[in-house]
Amino acid sequence: MDIGLSRSLAQHGVGPNVPLQQINAQWINYEDTGGALTPVAFAHGLLMDHGMFDRQVEALAGAYRVITWDARCHGETETASDPFTFWDLADDLSGLLDHLGIKRAAVGGMGQGGSVALRFALRYPEKVSALLLMGTQAGTEAPEKAALYGGIVEEWDRDGLTGKLAETIGSIILGSESPDRVPWIAKWRRMPRSAVRQAFQALVSREDLDDRLNEIKAHALVIRGTGDAAITVDEAQRLSSRLGGGGPLVAIDGAGHACNLTHPAPVNQAMQQFLGEVGLGTRRAANRRGTLRRRQLERRFGERREPVRASAGRRIQSQSDRRREERRAADRRVQSIVRVVNR
Repeated sequence: MDIGLSRSLAQHGVGPNVPLQQINAQWINYEDTGGALTPVAFAHGLLMDHGMFDRQVEALAGAYRVITWDARCHGETETASDPFTFWDLADDLSGLLDHLGIKRAAVGGMGQGGSVALRFALRYPEKVSALLLMGTQAGTEAPEKAALYGGIVEEWDRDGLTGKLAETIGSIILGSESPDRVPWIAKWRRMPRSAVRQAFQALVSREDLDDRLNEIKAHALVIRGTGDAAITVDEAQRLSSRLGGGGPLVAIDGAGHACNLTHPAPVNQAMQQFLGEVGLGTRRAANRRGTLRRRQLERRFGERREPVRASAGRRIQSQSDRRREERRAADRRVQSIVRVVNR
């Protein structure tokens, strides 16, 4: 739908699920599968939009009400020129859920979206039934990564999105061989440079939440691609182990940063299993589990920090040698990307 038409319809209250709503002085673009099922809301990563969760919507919509949306400076959300933080995006999500009449939801996010989900859980704990965190850390960017991102923004602002720069960004987010890079690079070329600057500034200026993770009591699923050059295995493990509600850490073999987009099958499997185990399936399934099942899960997730269970298409990070190997591999990927940018 044309964004101007959507805004006009929204202003006049036309349609039950108009995909554009004014929230916190922003016109937020969103999609909502609707219905009375358990809500799941996804927040996308840096430079992406709500479309990166199409395969999750497809997999979950039969049992859940799935909401996806475009953050400020992304997709079809209209953005004011004022700087913003990830806390502002958490407030936007809260306002969107209020608009949709949703009091509580499982909140998921990838990369930037995971950082937003953590802040949402800290500021609005009563609205969070569970967390689904992909390619996420709670800390700040390492100095070398912050310098890399600063160089990307400077070059993009000066020269536009050149082919080399597009390939660099695509490699960081999607991996160097992913065919998904082509349509996303086309989207990035249409992004206003001012929006790119604002979006990166929000990323690199975020504060460290590591010491506050124990305040988050909702059960959480932490997912990381084994080839993620943006989030190290140590960062993912620290996030998983410090969250107050506990929960598993799942590794997706061969996946990069946006693991849910490039490897949707194992990610969807992990999400469906987790949501079912914490009693967030359909109403009928949730009722069958009852209070005893929830208490068993709370005890199990509270005590288990490095689960040993694995299933098809995924591995659990549990061996120290594997952790060291992945950390070294991630460091090498970051350094190779830095060399490409600095040529």
